[in-house]
Amino acid sequence: MIRGNDLRGAGFGVWLDATAGAQVLDNRIEGDQSVRSQDRGNGIHLYAVKDALVRGNRVSHTRDGVYIDTSNDSSIEANRFEDLRYGVHYMFTHNSRVSDNLTRRTRTGYALMQSRKLTVTGNRSIDDENYGILMNYITYSTLAGNRVEGVRSGSTGDAMISGAEGKALFIYNSLFNRIEGNSFADSALGIHLTAGSEDNRIAGNAFLGNRQQVKYVASREQEWSADGRGNYWSDYLGWDRDDDGLGDVAYEPNDNVDRLVWLYPQVRLLLNSPGIELLRWVQRAFPVVRSPGVRDSHPLMRMPAAEARP
Repeated sequence: MIRGNDLRGAGFGVWLDATAGAQVLDNRIEGDQSVRSQDRGNGIHLYAVKDALVRGNRVSHTRDGVYIDTSNDSSIEANRFEDLRYGVHYMFTHNSRVSDNLTRRTRTGYALMQSRKLTVTGNRSIDDENYGILMNYITYSTLAGNRVEGVRSGSTGDAMISGAEGKALFIYNSLFNRIEGNSFADSALGIHLTAGSEDNRIAGNAFLGNRQQVKYVASREQEWSADGRGNYWSDYLGWDRDDDGLGDVAYEPNDNVDRLVWLYPQVRLLLNSPGIELLRWVQRAFPVVRSPGVRDSHPLMRMPAAEARP
């Protein structure tokens, strides 16, 4: 057990290698701001560990808050990560839990990569850059009850994938995941799916005041509702005639013009032109020309109770 220490410096705070049952509890770890971020050590570095518990730590100004690689059955709980590169960084780690953590002013709050069977619940990402939660090759995992706010485009050029800055949730080549009961708010982009991210269950989430709610470019239709209930969208303009709490008109966040802009950014110069307005009118009048995209057939008229703001 490593508990109650105050660690400061440019190197690694705690490094565990090939251990089982280790506990890292209630430590304060602060890096050296005079050293470039990429040259600092991680606050807590775990490699080839099993049944590790990292709880109640406060980490700032290191490279990553906690980095865990090639490990199993571990838990990252109730930590606070501020002013870092990545708050929580997972690589090749399975059957593990990330819960009730806070990231603030990082360049990615939760970077989850090449892992499966993760349970990510009750975490917060506030004022992070580039990404709130990033899922890269994540499978059979659960994201539930997380709250992401104020993700903005970074000024450091440190985004993992070009053009993906400012996203509350970024899903890259990730399948068979359950994403429910989360809140994604006040960010440059609410959710971005790409690179074959399919067969994910996305329902019961709240998308609030994002500059753009959804970005999805692929050749397969995505239905974002489950068991007759979809998500809450702050920009939904439909109605609910039977007062069952569900919109009577499906929510479809993107159209062919959006996809054209994503493929050819120069088209932004023509967004208010008569030609672009004609394209939008044609696809509304003749749905046969509509390309596959995201559809929420049962949008929620009110925010899920768990996501209501205080």
